[in-house]
Amino acid sequence: MSEPDLANSDDAASLVPASDTMVRMDKVTKAFGDFVCLDELDLDVRPGEKVVIIGPSGSGKTTILRVLMTLERPDSGVIEVGGEHLYHQTRSGELVKASEKHVRQVRRKVSMVFQHFNLFPHMTALRNVSLGPIKALGRSKEQADTRSQELLAMVGLTDKFDHYPAQLSGGQKQRVAIARALAMEPQVMLFDEITSALDPELVGEVLNVVRTLAHTTDMTMLLVTHEMGFAREIADRVLMFAGGQIIEQAPPADLFTAPQHERTKTFLKAVLQH
Repeated sequence: MSEPDLANSDDAASLVPASDTMVRMDKVTKAFGDFVCLDELDLDVRPGEKVVIIGPSGSGKTTILRVLMTLERPDSGVIEVGGEHLYHQTRSGELVKASEKHVRQVRRKVSMVFQHFNLFPHMTALRNVSLGPIKALGRSKEQADTRSQELLAMVGLTDKFDHYPAQLSGGQKQRVAIARALAMEPQVMLFDEITSALDPELVGEVLNVVRTLAHTTDMTMLLVTHEMGFAREIADRVLMFAGGQIIEQAPPADLFTAPQHERTKTFLKAVLQH
């Protein structure tokens, strides 16, 4: 395998988006029936910050990413991305529900890499990467293909441009998915358990790409993962999520070495012994 080379609501308070945050969630709630995934969640992420979200399976961690990607709509609360409201607009000094056009425009600041790749099976690796920029960013096919080739080379897939997903390993598929997300030129990258569907021997090649991205770019990143060693290495801040809320947050050296919350202690003990 060629080595990647990435180096070359209080409504009144929410009328003015915060300028020192890339992502802001203010009293965000999301429930599915009686199950509350996000319980008045507050979260601020600085520009360029790498934030890892950990917590028990089924606790709603992925929902944080999905509402940022507009795959799920929050039931209440306010979200800002890059200084703009995502689901709201200000009209005549009032915060009101945003138009679909506004939501789409702000959502372009965000890209997501999914657990199960979500590649188009009938398209080559190159076409999977270039389709979004052509359709959503208005790039010409030539522009999109040139950039897509650069990104696929960047993630170590120079020789896979014309391969279809069925011809790729799980790790290669996930690296195509990362290149595809980067092709959308996002300000915020979301990673949802991107190694959990991979065979153990393929995990390293995907984590290496993300590790290099984290260390060599100023892109804001939110990552849901169970890879605790990886989280310790790349995160500026780790959030422990349970019961629809962030119950503890700290730099990784502090949270993994001396967790304060009892739920964090029991979770880490179980995960690190696994």
